[in-house]
Amino acid sequence: MSTPTTEVHNATQPQVAPAAGAVTQQLIVQKFGGSSVADADGIKRVARRVVDAQKAGNEVVVVVSAMGDTTDELLDLAAQVTDSAPAREMDMLLSAGERISMALLAMAINKLGASAQSFTGSQAGMITDGIHGKARIIDVDPHRIRTALDKGNIAIVAGFQGMTRATNEITTLGRGGSDTTAVALAAALDADVCEIYTDVDGIFTADPRVVPSAQKIDTISSEEMLELAASGAKILHLRCVEYARRFGVPLHVRSSFSQHEGTWVIPSADDKITTQEGVALEQPIISGVAHDRSEAKVTVVGVPDIPGKAAAIFQVIADAHSNIDMIVQNVSTHGTGKTDISFTLPIVEGADALAALHAAQDQIGFEAIEYNEQIGKLSLIGAGMRSHPGVSATFFKALSDAGININMISTSEIRISVVTHADLLDEAVRVIHKAFGLDTESEATVYGGTGR
Repeated sequence: MSTPTTEVHNATQPQVAPAAGAVTQQLIVQKFGGSSVADADGIKRVARRVVDAQKAGNEVVVVVSAMGDTTDELLDLAAQVTDSAPAREMDMLLSAGERISMALLAMAINKLGASAQSFTGSQAGMITDGIHGKARIIDVDPHRIRTALDKGNIAIVAGFQGMTRATNEITTLGRGGSDTTAVALAAALDADVCEIYTDVDGIFTADPRVVPSAQKIDTISSEEMLELAASGAKILHLRCVEYARRFGVPLHVRSSFSQHEGTWVIPSADDKITTQEGVALEQPIISGVAHDRSEAKVTVVGVPDIPGKAAAIFQVIADAHSNIDMIVQNVSTHGTGKTDISFTLPIVEGADALAALHAAQDQIGFEAIEYNEQIGKLSLIGAGMRSHPGVSATFFKALSDAGININMISTSEIRISVVTHADLLDEAVRVIHKAFGLDTESEATVYGGTGR
């Protein structure tokens, strides 16, 4: 696999510099989100772009999401039928959206005179564990994709889905899982680059829907991108970035609605990307501001302040297959021997987590549970924060001056995250973005959709 020690020669097709004497043909994996294939015109536009990439001499694999809001519409239909759909049947239902997209795109490509074959996730060799709704990839066997490429075809793959090896059950990877499908295929096929196409021109210092003056980032380390994704930035799925970093897959995030150069995500700190020969891009102190509305806050009240109780609580949450983000434990109230433990987790996992905790209440011995979905998380990310004092002071003063109250704080070497009330989140994002000098005079272009 070529590494991202690259020179980006033009804005229509990223070029990864080959070794001396090597052939210039590349294997490219392209992923198109739901806003890119939202309707027939969008599918035709994507088809032309894919065919152009093949005509340029590349082998091309395309991963597609469901059209537009198809997944949400399918969820609404299921809710009209039942309020307790079996997880297996939900996966069967939701995986249909990507299959529609893949078949229509293959038809559009064939109409343009190229040859395309479409594959479901299972046909593409995406092997997962058996956890419906949020399955994890355990193996990729892309031999059918490789055969299609060898025959001169463009391979179109339905994202977001896979199959269990033991039972052949259809699974889905969770929202945003098409990103992970694309990177997993890129790694398995030893692709030169994985292009993630969306409805904005790359990765920005904040969501341009909230901060129109946000700047486009030309290059970002996978470490910083991991923090942005984990903190709620919708442009790339967290598991996709983790996968790309682990297997050294260069990511190029760009718009399917324009020919502009996008953002490169560097999988290793030792790799560099240049936009002109010999001039490396300089990393900023602050990479960006991310926000997340998809989490809820759980407070377990009156926990006996003795060793093992926190472990018991989080084991219950783990057994419910819920992912915990931020954690705060209060100091034990004087004379009571009791403490409160608060944590955040995805809203969609809240019901299962609460049910599991209530079932274990007598065993653990806590008094009550408080649950709040009206929260928002704000995060400031930048690798340069390690060596620049005063970042925290600027961050908290800006929120204080704007009258924005904080009820949870979490930090890492390159991130500061806080939880505030959901109604204050957008204003908090704009305040922090301005406080760190990230605003520009021009407005970012959002071509449509929600950013995926």
